[in-house]
Amino acid sequence: MALTGRAALLAALGSVPIGIWDPGWTGILAVNAPLAVACACDFALAAPVRRLGLTRSGDTSVRLGETADVTLTVTNPSGRPLRARLRDAWPPSTWLPGTETAASRHSLTVPAGERRRVTTRLRPTRRGDRHADRVTIRSYGPLGLLTRQGTHRVPWTVRVLPPFTSRKHLPSKLSRLRELDGRTSVLTRGEGTEFDSLREYVPGDDTRSIDWRATARHSTVAVRTWRPERDRHILLVLDTGRTSAGRVGDAPRLDAAMDAALLLAALASRAGDRVDLLAHDRRVRALLQGRSAGDVLPSLVNAMATLEPELVETDARGLTAATLRSAPRRSLIVLFTTLDAAPIEEGLLPLLPQLTQRHTVLVASVADPYVARMAEARGHTDAVYEAAAAAQAQSERRNIADRLRRHGVTVVDATPEELPPALADAYLELKAAGRL
Repeated sequence: MALTGRAALLAALGSVPIGIWDPGWTGILAVNAPLAVACACDFALAAPVRRLGLTRSGDTSVRLGETADVTLTVTNPSGRPLRARLRDAWPPSTWLPGTETAASRHSLTVPAGERRRVTTRLRPTRRGDRHADRVTIRSYGPLGLLTRQGTHRVPWTVRVLPPFTSRKHLPSKLSRLRELDGRTSVLTRGEGTEFDSLREYVPGDDTRSIDWRATARHSTVAVRTWRPERDRHILLVLDTGRTSAGRVGDAPRLDAAMDAALLLAALASRAGDRVDLLAHDRRVRALLQGRSAGDVLPSLVNAMATLEPELVETDARGLTAATLRSAPRRSLIVLFTTLDAAPIEEGLLPLLPQLTQRHTVLVASVADPYVARMAEARGHTDAVYEAAAAAQAQSERRNIADRLRRHGVTVVDATPEELPPALADAYLELKAAGRL
């Protein structure tokens, strides 16, 4: 038998068995009226979503690899209790893969006129600013038959900072710095060093350091100790062009350069030197100047957090001009860039005399450890070809480094793990030699 349109709809929903019983409208109403009343009551008793008040609090910054907690306070101004499921949406890079569903969804109950807090734990996988998206709330009635749903915009930003994993090397480098500062019996001499103090001669001291006038006034032989000059200017220059986007392991080369720059900045600020930052590709991406010793490291970390490699060829002439503007007097220029032949030969080499004429220049480059492993591979034909290609790449890097050294440039070429301590050692050697 044929059913009317409404009866057919109810039958499709399971309320009326098709072809078995057609009680007519009276029977349909008798069967479904209690369910309709229950649904209506359940919907009416569900707390309204749009009237809810939402505010945020919690962490505004976190180091890459660590967790941040952002708390969402939900206020229920209505006269009905809120029984809800809540989704706090953030960009995908805010979570470890596969953890977004569990971390962003919460169940909560808020009595009428009260407030409750839920905390979302973030674990970002990339540097930069992460902005909160919308908050979606589904409010249930006491029977759970019908729900109200709505979204709210509750702005919040968490800045993901560089991890600074090379911090572990800082104590050993500071120990060596104290030796250079003359705080131990190690003697430091060199052009550009400053007289520090007098002490008693011990066997092994350089006889040229004996202060004969002081010796004549005392009953013991006195020697002069020296310390490296302070208040030197160091400009960290990050090349953020195309070559900085190449991945070495799990991170871009730019991230490895940042880690080495942070260790050098921490060491130099402890040595009493002033540290500035310039990031450049075709234009200035970041410029940090004039920070005090106590503020330089937090400022650098904050400035580096939002830097990303740009897929453009670096303008070497513009980078050189920006460097000279940022370093008006004699400085140590630490340039973090590639040792690939084309960018150096066509870009940096012709402009080096402009930098080396006035400044001490140090080039720091991130080497790929995979190339070294390829160079040692043997055992089958493909491995031999890979080893030959790796050996050729290493030879080209050494040739470029030698050409830079012939122009008076200090070159540090090391893997991401080895670059930070190697760069710090190069800085200390320059300081000990009085070249800053």
